[in-house]
Amino acid sequence: MKSWNNTIILEFLLLGISEEPELQPFLFGLFLSMYLVAVLGNLLIILATISDSHLHTPMYFFLSNLSFVDICFVSTIVPKMLVNIQTHNKVITFAGCITQMCFFLLFVGMDNFLLTVMAYDRFVAICHPLHYMVIMNPQLCGLLVLASWIMGVLNSMLQSLMVLPLPFCTHIEIPHFFCEINQVVHLACSDTFVNDTVMYFAVALLGGGPLTGILYSYSKIVSSIRAISSAQGKYKAFSTCASHLSVVSLFYGTCLGVYLSSAATHNSHTGAAASVMYTVVTPMLNPFIYSLRNKDIKGAMKRFFRGKQ
Repeated sequence: MKSWNNTIILEFLLLGISEEPELQPFLFGLFLSMYLVAVLGNLLIILATISDSHLHTPMYFFLSNLSFVDICFVSTIVPKMLVNIQTHNKVITFAGCITQMCFFLLFVGMDNFLLTVMAYDRFVAICHPLHYMVIMNPQLCGLLVLASWIMGVLNSMLQSLMVLPLPFCTHIEIPHFFCEINQVVHLACSDTFVNDTVMYFAVALLGGGPLTGILYSYSKIVSSIRAISSAQGKYKAFSTCASHLSVVSLFYGTCLGVYLSSAATHNSHTGAAASVMYTVVTPMLNPFIYSLRNKDIKGAMKRFFRGKQ
């Protein structure tokens, strides 16, 4: 702890997933591989969507935004972790910790909001197909993405700025591989009731609200699909939202799994390891989920690489 112009400068220690020295090379290789796959996979989705006019539709506009957010999401966490492992230095400055926390909250919130917007897009496409292009016009699509960014920025700034005045009295160890806000707040030397209240309120409002919207959209989608008489028509309608439903299940399922595992074990390293699922694995798998069974994406990628030859 140092003092400069009467300002307390703190350094935190990120303990990571494991403190075993023999595991560090394996963890470095594993996370570097997952990071590269996540970045390259999502970048290909973005390039394919931009370069192919067949994909200039609302669904792929939202998908390219989700891919961009996922690249930013993993880039907020993984590079710092890799540097710490490679240099055998677990230190992160207070300013660096607050910055990482702010961007983490922004991009995890953006994932949440964009998945909700994409569920609404699928709801309109299946339940109101004749009016789809009228309802999902470019202006509305742009406003939905803009609103997602505004809500994400406001939430991340509010919660991050509320951490700034908290007093941290000692050289603090964070039992995680990134500055997770709950871990940081509960290491403060003062009462954190207000911070806890804001965190739980944000989770209930900004997490529960979008999830409720997604569940409502899919309840209407299922009702519409059941009303279709032909089996081929049902399959075609369901296939248009199968990828999104898989990503939603993966994202919310892993978030719930992290919460339950942390609450059940009370082991910080177990919670950190479980967090890998939604912070790294989910952004890495999203491009595969959207491309493996999607003929439009696969066709766009083939045309993209063919055009580069």
